[in-house]
Amino acid sequence: GMVSNWTKIPPPLFKKVVIVLIDALRDDFVFGSKGKQFMPYTTQVVEKGTSYSFIAEAKPPTVTMPRIKALMTGSIPGFIDVIVNLNSPALLDDNLIWQAKTAGKRIIFYGDDTWVKLFPKHFVEYDGTTSFFVSDFTEVDDNVTRHLDGVLNREDWDLLILHYLGLDHIGHVTGPNSPLVGPKLREMDNILKKIHISLLSKEEASLPNLLVVCGDHGMSETGSHGGSSEGEVHTPLLFISSAFEKRSGPVTQPELVQQTDLASTLAVGLGLPISRNSVGNLILPVVGGKTMREQLRFVHLNGFQLSRLLQENTPAYEKDPGYEHFKIAEKSHGNWIKLYLEGNNSEILLNLGKKVLKQYLEALKTLSSSLSEQVAQYDMYSMMVGTVIIMEVLLLLLLSVPKALSSRAEFEVPLSPPLFSLLFYLMCLMLCAVHVIVCTSAQSLCYFCSVSWLTAVGVMMLISALMCGILSAVTKIFENSRVPLKNTVVSSSSWSEVDVLILAGTIGHVLSLGASSFIEEEHQTWYFLINTLCLVLCQELCRNNFLLKECDTQHSTAVKQNFDSIGGASECKNIDIPAAGNSKLGKATSSAEFIKGSDKWISLASPWIILICCRLLRSLNQTGVQWAHRPDFGHWLTSSEHKTELSFLAAVSLLMIFFLVQRRCSLVSKIAMALGLLGVYSYRAAIGNVIFPWQHDSKDISKGITEARFVYVFVLGIIFTGTKDLLKSQVISADSSVKSTGLWEVYSGLVLLAALLFRPHNLPVLVICLLIQTMMTKYIWRPLKFDAAQITIMHYWFGQAFFYFQGNSNGIATVDISAGFVGLESYVEIPAIFLTAFATYAGPLLWAIHLLCYLSSEVSRNTAAVGHGCFCYALMRSIPVAIYIVLVTGLRYHLFIWSVFSPKLLYEGVHVFITATICLFFTAMDQNHSHKVQD
Repeated sequence: GMVSNWTKIPPPLFKKVVIVLIDALRDDFVFGSKGKQFMPYTTQVVEKGTSYSFIAEAKPPTVTMPRIKALMTGSIPGFIDVIVNLNSPALLDDNLIWQAKTAGKRIIFYGDDTWVKLFPKHFVEYDGTTSFFVSDFTEVDDNVTRHLDGVLNREDWDLLILHYLGLDHIGHVTGPNSPLVGPKLREMDNILKKIHISLLSKEEASLPNLLVVCGDHGMSETGSHGGSSEGEVHTPLLFISSAFEKRSGPVTQPELVQQTDLASTLAVGLGLPISRNSVGNLILPVVGGKTMREQLRFVHLNGFQLSRLLQENTPAYEKDPGYEHFKIAEKSHGNWIKLYLEGNNSEILLNLGKKVLKQYLEALKTLSSSLSEQVAQYDMYSMMVGTVIIMEVLLLLLLSVPKALSSRAEFEVPLSPPLFSLLFYLMCLMLCAVHVIVCTSAQSLCYFCSVSWLTAVGVMMLISALMCGILSAVTKIFENSRVPLKNTVVSSSSWSEVDVLILAGTIGHVLSLGASSFIEEEHQTWYFLINTLCLVLCQELCRNNFLLKECDTQHSTAVKQNFDSIGGASECKNIDIPAAGNSKLGKATSSAEFIKGSDKWISLASPWIILICCRLLRSLNQTGVQWAHRPDFGHWLTSSEHKTELSFLAAVSLLMIFFLVQRRCSLVSKIAMALGLLGVYSYRAAIGNVIFPWQHDSKDISKGITEARFVYVFVLGIIFTGTKDLLKSQVISADSSVKSTGLWEVYSGLVLLAALLFRPHNLPVLVICLLIQTMMTKYIWRPLKFDAAQITIMHYWFGQAFFYFQGNSNGIATVDISAGFVGLESYVEIPAIFLTAFATYAGPLLWAIHLLCYLSSEVSRNTAAVGHGCFCYALMRSIPVAIYIVLVTGLRYHLFIWSVFSPKLLYEGVHVFITATICLFFTAMDQNHSHKVQD
């Protein structure tokens, strides 16, 4: 007309809007067979009612807080939100809730308290429930529903948000095929029926009301979420309103939209500005009942917002195909307006309008996809600083290998000479100058530039000191290489097959981290490596046993003399066993005392028994991505009709755990262990996982809090007893037997904790872990006289394999959240995080602690063995992490950076923290330094 009104916000299309967000609502729970069976009212509305149904696709990570952000801001959250999800800060980005509050809308919220943390001052009324206490299936939803009758009868609100958590909790604890899912869906259906009927009864002639039903994320086949499988990313999205036309004709497959599209659609529906950083498109059918002029205005507003966002993020935005399409559509829109104002109401105007609408929708789609790709803005400067420090530490570790694995086990970083060198100060000045230049010229926000100058200078000094330390270490190596070796015996040592396999396996695994498929199926790499290791060990055992028969007395004498000469050179040689080198004849001779009679045949059979055990474990839990959906023995056991078989397996497993662990414990710890394991079974029976023989049904299901706390008492008691012995050995007397007993008791306490946290079908994993450790100790490591470095790497490999045998993967969906709430009445952050981390990394942890117990208890080894083990363990963890960080930085624009590489980086980061804790424990237990002082 005469005055342009395109900058004004259009009036709202709906009076009241109710958003019902059902946590972990998978699309097939509504549109599949479960929906027809358990959600009859919703199914009727979808098929015959005044509604529009869609499948909304969520982007990984599929956890609650980032998904709420995506729904309300229309933007794609970063992966760090997975960690922030535990304690959400207030959302500062432009969002629908803030816009609604600014416009004077009255918002009421009931449900997951994550909303209250994200939007602390936005609701006129709210009642938050904790989202992390996954054992609660009913109260968490009843707390929301109890407000419904009152609030639906009131008129003092414009936007009502309800977030139901019960379905998500059922999924975490029992899985998507649980008999508990059906009743919960029926409960949700009744709630939706109540809300819909209430909204229809209170409608006025002027504006209709709108009911939106959605999920924040879906649910994997195991009941968890966080990854990118179809079940996790596809959620239903329903718009129900009397403003829409009644559905007729055959039922069609719902159209796929993006989860971020909801923010733009609701903004238009409520007459609000579209959020500034939204990358979503308007879902057109929702406004399809309006006139062509209004529809074109809505899509133009959406296109204008997206093109402005593109201008802010892309220097060459004018060349972007989406922007070009938008400008063409805008021009066509202008021509259509001219024809409209001339009063032309013919068929031509309608067809032209449809053509313009189609142009706009194509432009919106292109703009949205290009913005979604550019949404990841990387802070390259901070990333490079972190990568440089990591690579410097790795280089120092690698350069320290000769000294760290010597008989003295020395690991010293020569920092004092560099700190007083001219090079150190020059590097500091240069790096500070670079920091000033980067921070003053950086256009985008940089984390490292936002820290205080004191911290920044400290980091620069650390980088300079590490670089000078590396140069100093390299200089020393060159100086030592010029000095001729006095003893030539050392150079005669050759690499064994085990050494070659260890080196090739480590390099191969590190290189495989550059491919997304190898990361998704990393368990296959570890299964292959431990199987190959077992075959090599079998070869070593055969060579020792059969070579032993051929050796006569003369050969033995010659070998003994040879060992005496090698023993003299042990100061220079990287060994930790007196009078034993890499010579295979030597190993054969020294193993004679270990392998006698039947033990010899058990020793020869042990690698094959281990291979059979590993093969059985592979069938227990399908993991990874490609074959995770296939049925496995674990699924068969956890189905409700096989509860008797699961109960029998759990009972046998707990008995075997007792017999395998109690051997080295004191009498008090043995009694505590037996009672603790009985408590574990009682806990699982209380929560309905297993049954007692005299129990016919499991109707009396509780949270098992008393039983779990009963077990915790024994866990703490056993660990306390072990810690007391360790302190006694460290402070009062340097008695190795007391120390060894203390370590084994700490280890048995951790085994009991793992038995409590593991799901019943996973208890055989713990049994086989203990069985393999026992067999390898008695029949492989002792007879073959491997050095500490080789044994450490074998422990590390088996620890990694058992991480995957547990059912873990490199996707967040396989983290068992329910383990963090065993024995807790409400969500307590620190214990919940500790228990979840322990349950997830139980495999690597138990193998690492077993390594310390084994190296400390072997009296035939010299005092450097524990030091060697600690260094090798740290090195084995550092190499893949450091290389992976470089690879991820290089692959930051890879298609699977968020779905594959980022979750793996998160797992690696947590594993590094756990390894650091283990290494500190190793160092505390290493008495090598005190021996040096005495010498």
